[in-house]
Amino acid sequence: MRNNKFIAIMLVLLTFLGGCHEPDELLPSVSRDGINSITATFEDGTGQFTGYLSEDNDEIVIPIPYFFPESSDNQVTEEMLKRMRVTANLDDNVVVSPALLYLDLTQENTITITDQVKAQRQIIVKGEIRKSSESLIKDFSLPSLGLSGVINEAAKTISLVAIGDLEPAMGNVTLSYHASISPDPRTTELDYNSDVELTVTAHDGVTQNVYTVKKEVPEKLAYGIRTGSAKLMFAKKLKADLGITVDHLTGGIAATGDHVVLNTRNASSVYIDAKTGEKLGEIDLGAITGSLTNFYSTADVDGNVLICNLAPNAGSFKMWKLTSLTSTPELMIEWDGGVPIGRKFSIQGSIDGDAIITAPILAAGQQIARWTVVGGVLNSQTPEIVSMSGLTKGWTTNADVVSTSNTDLTADYFVASYSDNTFAWVDGASNTVSKSLEPISANYIQNAVDYTMFNNAGYAVLNWVNSFSWGSSDAVWLLDVSNDANFSGNLETGTCDAVVWEAERNVYGGKSIDPPVVNANGTGDVALRVSEDGYYMYLYFMFTNGYVVGYQFDCIDM
Repeated sequence: MRNNKFIAIMLVLLTFLGGCHEPDELLPSVSRDGINSITATFEDGTGQFTGYLSEDNDEIVIPIPYFFPESSDNQVTEEMLKRMRVTANLDDNVVVSPALLYLDLTQENTITITDQVKAQRQIIVKGEIRKSSESLIKDFSLPSLGLSGVINEAAKTISLVAIGDLEPAMGNVTLSYHASISPDPRTTELDYNSDVELTVTAHDGVTQNVYTVKKEVPEKLAYGIRTGSAKLMFAKKLKADLGITVDHLTGGIAATGDHVVLNTRNASSVYIDAKTGEKLGEIDLGAITGSLTNFYSTADVDGNVLICNLAPNAGSFKMWKLTSLTSTPELMIEWDGGVPIGRKFSIQGSIDGDAIITAPILAAGQQIARWTVVGGVLNSQTPEIVSMSGLTKGWTTNADVVSTSNTDLTADYFVASYSDNTFAWVDGASNTVSKSLEPISANYIQNAVDYTMFNNAGYAVLNWVNSFSWGSSDAVWLLDVSNDANFSGNLETGTCDAVVWEAERNVYGGKSIDPPVVNANGTGDVALRVSEDGYYMYLYFMFTNGYVVGYQFDCIDM
């Protein structure tokens, strides 16, 4: 009885309370525009062109480029616009009718938008072929003077870092697609000793930008490279672009300043322009041409090319020098050491002045052969054998060693090696590893390193090579090694603070070529060079069967 009374009282109370408050009416939120954009592609699925609502919200005009692809001279015709695939970007719970699939964008198409509250409105959709309105200079250089312009887009200036008078010169310039330039530095020799104004007119004939080319000596940063200055100069396929038809045997690069020389065993060396990557010619190596004789090459800071054989497979260890691209190889070193040596070697300095040459002795643990050149004279045919310690496994066939000095035998040096799989900083006085990065996967091979000083900072570059048809290790890393404070961590996980730049991984190796070619020998090379004026540092790298690549860095205070 009590329970029934309690229930009755609660029902009365609930009825009373419910009658005191009207419930909120749940309505859908009001649409903004309902439709935000429409994207069109050609019938074959190529292209992607998007138009947005006009300011008065009654029309969408989809701009179609005059040429497609925009870098080509393939003119878009109205016939191509008569059947285009279209998709709409709609707000939630908004519908469009008739249903979109194909539209004739040469006509005005009326569509109806029904929003979340069932309100309807009509808009017109059409296409319009437009010429480009972009009028930019994207790259500028004077090849005959060896000058590259530094473009400050915000100020519309192009700085030529030059000291002394310049001869009138023709230029190379990269513009926005289908833009024109006046005067045209590609067809007219211009005098750049005073400011030169270049007017770039977009393809639409209306939009213009005026750039001023200035010869100047800009201020340098106090230290190191300018953040964000990395510029891809070229990426050339060894086979398709440079005509190196043999696989697996291109293993070394020699960066001479004006050229990059690629050494392919048992073949003439190909040399390319160091700024553009264009093939310029070949070097007939004559009597030293052979699978085991011209095995590897590099260059000193004065542009002398050094070539070595593989010992003891080819007998005593030999090193030849090329003092120019047209000279004949001259024997410089011959040493019958009876040890495996010659897959890699490095030089710091110049054989015309002072230099330290280092080559790892392979399958011997942690031993290095070291030659010195003083005043242009080789001290001895017989190298000093340096025994180092600190690696857990040492190395076998893949290793490279570079000194940080061209004169000081106690200077620190860097070792990139396989088997131990660490990148090591070695104390040159004790020849013991002082610091190293965390070991890399045994699936990766590091076998090339170089070092240079640039704008008061020390930089080391090393590679990781992929020797399989799977995985993604083809990579190059640039590290600031001015001091060892940040020399720790793991390159793979991005925890090494010394890294200032890295190449996009798995893009330039042999497995990225179509069709892919596995880098069976796991070889590649790296090189750093500094311009004579000290404003630019150049990084070159090569993956066997893949690409040779050039990057430019600068230290200009923008």
